[in-house]
Amino acid sequence: MPVPSGPDAAASRRLGLLAVSVATMVWATGIVIVKWSSLPGLTFAMCRLWAGSLISIVALLVTRRRVSWATFKACGLGGVFFAADIGLGFSAVKLTSIANVAVIGTLSPVVIAVVSALRLKERISRRDAMLVGVSFLGVLVVAVGSSGTPSWSGVGDLLAVLGIGSWTAYWFFSRHARRSAGPIEYFACVMFAAAAVMTPVALLVQGVPHTLAMRDLAAVGAVALFPGFVGHSLVIWSHAHVESWRSSLITQCNPVLTSILAWVALGEPITPIVALGGAVVIAATGSVIVRAARRDAVPDDVADQAT
Repeated sequence: MPVPSGPDAAASRRLGLLAVSVATMVWATGIVIVKWSSLPGLTFAMCRLWAGSLISIVALLVTRRRVSWATFKACGLGGVFFAADIGLGFSAVKLTSIANVAVIGTLSPVVIAVVSALRLKERISRRDAMLVGVSFLGVLVVAVGSSGTPSWSGVGDLLAVLGIGSWTAYWFFSRHARRSAGPIEYFACVMFAAAAVMTPVALLVQGVPHTLAMRDLAAVGAVALFPGFVGHSLVIWSHAHVESWRSSLITQCNPVLTSILAWVALGEPITPIVALGGAVVIAATGSVIVRAARRDAVPDDVADQAT
């Protein structure tokens, strides 16, 4: 979905940038809360999706909106991508360190930038290709640097890598689906579809949860409300006003915020090698996105390029 231009669009873009910034901050809390909970990853994902569905129902009632069957059919596939993404992400963070999951997830913006370029029929320069390679090397450094720590898991890192694909698919599908649905309606469709997909998978793999402690209920509710409803609704709304590369650049702050929160709240150590690898990933992927910004910039964007 192309982003409009003009004076009014510039004001909307600034609001969109603010929306993505707030979403990035609340997203940083998500996997920290998941790790803090005692629930298995897929069970947490199932409960979080049903909690998100209830929140969406309340939002629809409060705003007096409806979701038609035609809207659900147009938007439901986003729920499949979203279920895959949080299923992989929540399982990964239960197996490996939060820093690893956050740093590996940093590759998502560069994948989005590359796919955006391909969809626009642009050539990927040799320098950008080299930077993508450096990003992957940085991830390898993080994985190797974490391999001796108690919280590391190769399977967890692999799940985090697979999550790059599910998040990229969800991101681009959301931009497309926003043509036919508002953010609240779209998010409701995503929640219902994702919950329907995740429930049989979670019950088959991890069984029926017998009891839910208050700690786990609080964790599920917090993730569903803040990183879930607030964060995703803001980003879904911003898709109509902010370019993909610009949104992705802002989300580059996420792994830094997440790793700091994990260190403060859970005491997860950040080794020097992991910090070095993370810095390489963030710098390289950020460079790709900044270069894309310079190529795609138009006159009314000049004031925003430093954002």
